[in-house]
Amino acid sequence: MTTRKEMLSSPPNIRPVILCGGSGTRLWPLSRKAFPKQFIPLVGGKSLLQLTVERLAALGPQAAANMLVVCGEEHRFMVQENLEAAGGAGQLILEPAARNTAPAIALAALAAHPGDLLLICPSDHHVPDSAAFAQLVKSAVPAAEEGAIVTFGVVPSFPSTAYGYIEQGEPRASGGSSVVRFIEKPPAELAEQLVLGGKDLWNAGIFFCRADTLLDALLLHCPDILGACEVAVQAAVRDGSFIRPDAGKFAASRSESIDYAVMQKHRNTVVFPFSGAWSDVGSWNAAADLTPADTEGNRVVGAGRTVRSQNTFIHAPHRPVVALGVSDLLIVDTPDAVLVAARDAAEEVRQVVIDLEASNNSQAVMHRKVFRPWGWYDSVDNGDRFQVKRICVKPGASLSLQMHHHRAEHWIVVRGTAEVTCGGKTFTLTENQSTYIPIGETHRLRNPGRIGLELIEVQSGSYLGEDDIVRLEDTYGRAPASAESN
Repeated sequence: MTTRKEMLSSPPNIRPVILCGGSGTRLWPLSRKAFPKQFIPLVGGKSLLQLTVERLAALGPQAAANMLVVCGEEHRFMVQENLEAAGGAGQLILEPAARNTAPAIALAALAAHPGDLLLICPSDHHVPDSAAFAQLVKSAVPAAEEGAIVTFGVVPSFPSTAYGYIEQGEPRASGGSSVVRFIEKPPAELAEQLVLGGKDLWNAGIFFCRADTLLDALLLHCPDILGACEVAVQAAVRDGSFIRPDAGKFAASRSESIDYAVMQKHRNTVVFPFSGAWSDVGSWNAAADLTPADTEGNRVVGAGRTVRSQNTFIHAPHRPVVALGVSDLLIVDTPDAVLVAARDAAEEVRQVVIDLEASNNSQAVMHRKVFRPWGWYDSVDNGDRFQVKRICVKPGASLSLQMHHHRAEHWIVVRGTAEVTCGGKTFTLTENQSTYIPIGETHRLRNPGRIGLELIEVQSGSYLGEDDIVRLEDTYGRAPASAESN
C-alpha cells in the first residue's frame, strides 16, 4: 500500500480544471459579458486568467501541459491566448450554454481520466503566493487519493458578508479537517461571530478530488445533471484542442452550482486552510484593494488624480480623471461608459447592469473595443450612414472572406502591410495606401507581415449593423452567417 510519505515524494497526476464562465457584472463598466473580468489586465498588466494559469502551472510540467478549461464558444480564442501567454496548454471544453458550475464541472470530469486528480479553480481569483498555494495542494493529495472531495478555505482576515464560510470539524489522518457545514453569505453579526470563533474559513470555491470520486458524487446527488452531461459529451465534436458537447443534449441539464448540487450534501468532504492572500475580485472594493493606498486611503490606477479626497478609488487608464473634495467613492472610467459609486454600494453594480441590459443599452454587454480571433477593432466614431473603426490584425491572421448587403468600406493602412482580396483581385497595401470595397463585393483582409497591421475603416451605407455580414469562408471555423463582425 502506498504510504502518505510516498504520495508526497512522488509527482501526483494533478490536472487543473479552470472554470472560465461568468460575466463579472459587478466589475462593470470594465467587465462586460463580451469581455468578462477574467480577461482584463487588472494586476501588473496581466489578466486574472493568465495569473490563474501561471499559478496552476507551478504545480509542475504535467499540470501545465494538461489543463482543462471550461468556457463559452465566444471566448475560446481569448482563453487560448491567455493559456499560451502563461505557458499553459490543454483542452478547451466549450459550453453550449451557461448552466452554472455543477454541469461545467461534470463536463470536465467526463473529459478527464478517472484517476486524474482534478484541481477545480475559478479563472478570476487572485492568489499572489503561487508557491504556497502549490504546496497546499500537494499536501492534500493523500486525502484526495483516498476518495475525499477536498476544498480549500481561506483563513479570514475580517468578518466579510460577501463570502460563504466553511466550518472545520475534527482533523483527518490524511490531512485537513472534516467539513461540518457550509454557511451561505452571512449577515454582519453572524460573520463577526464566525471569525471570532476561529473554526470557520472563507469558502474559496476551489475543489480537489479524483475524477471518478467526483463522478460518483454527481451520480449520487444530481444524477439528472450528470446524465445530461454524459450524453452531451458522448455526442461531442472534437476540433483540435476544442471539445464541443452537443448543444441540444446539454440544454437538458438544469442550472445548479456545485455547492448546492453536491458539496452541501456530500459526507466525505475535507477542508484545508490557506493562510495566504486571496481575493475573488468580486466587486470594485475588492479590485481596489489590489492597488496600494496613499496616506489618505486613495487608490489610483492610470491617469487619475485625487485632490483633498479620502478613501477614493479611481481607475482611469485612458485620460485624466480628477476627484476633488470627495470621499469613499469608486470611479471607473472607460472610453464609452463611466461608473461613479459610493464604496458601500459596490454590490449593487450588478443590478445596474441588469437594468441597462433590460433597456437594450449596448454598453451593458459590449465594449467599444471588440476582440476577435484575428485581432481587434475599436469603433471610434459613428453617425447617420457612417461608422469609423480602427482595426488591428495580428501577424499571419486574416478576417473571413465575406460580403455586405448594405455598406461599402474604405480601408486606409496606417501601420504594417495588408493583403487585400476584393472580387477576383488580390493585392498588397502598405502604410498610407488605401482601397475601396463596394457594396456586395466579396472581400478579405490578411496580414502577411511580422508586425501588427493597423488600418482605419470608414463604413458608409443605409445600414451599418454588425449582423450585415455573409461569411463565405473562415479560418476560425465560425458560422457562415453571424452577428460577429468579420
